Amino acid sequence: MTLVVGVTGGIGSGKSAVTERFEKLGITVVDADLAARIIVEPGKPALNSIADHFGEAVLSSDGNLDRAALRAKVFADENERRWLEQLTHPLIGEEILQQLSDSRSPYTILSSPLLLETAQGNLTDCVIVVDVPEEVQLQRTMARDDNDEAQVKRIMAAQMSRADRQAKADHLIDNSGGLAELDTIVEKLHTEFINRVEAGK
Repeated sequence: MTLVVGVTGGIGSGKSAVTERFEKLGITVVDADLAARIIVEPGKPALNSIADHFGEAVLSSDGNLDRAALRAKVFADENERRWLEQLTHPLIGEEILQQLSDSRSPYTILSSPLLLETAQGNLTDCVIVVDVPEEVQLQRTMARDDNDEAQVKRIMAAQMSRADRQAKADHLIDNSGGLAELDTIVEKLHTEFINRVEAGK
């Protein structure tokens, strides 16, 4: 497996904006959120287990998972969140491993909101933390997901604290600036990772 660079950050920090820039530079991005969607596609065992446990209310009319309905249930009840994590985390891990092994770019990005809270962090050689002030997280997420403030705050509270994330970062990206600034930061990191791969050959 090539060098694996983890990218994480709190909800609304702008991880996608960072990973899109790595993709434009020809780097494979393995997205844990995407892996989480794949394992709960219609017909997959995980979706059947979730529907059995939570009821039909978490399914949309076309049989897909209603992620907003499920999120409301699990962030309102710690035990339900734990149940869901015990079901899905091993399956997500398997999907991520498969995608990492399929990658053919010089290094690979593993993007995950729970990178540092789960065993996913063990798959990485270094970690980028995308960071913005909590007030910015709140405003961006409310605007993007149409969630109310209380719901977003519950999600933020369930994630690792901003200070703890910062402490675990090998590279910290301040994403409260403009996109041109972000381009420069990502290009610099890209060069650093390519050099690291070349030096290791």
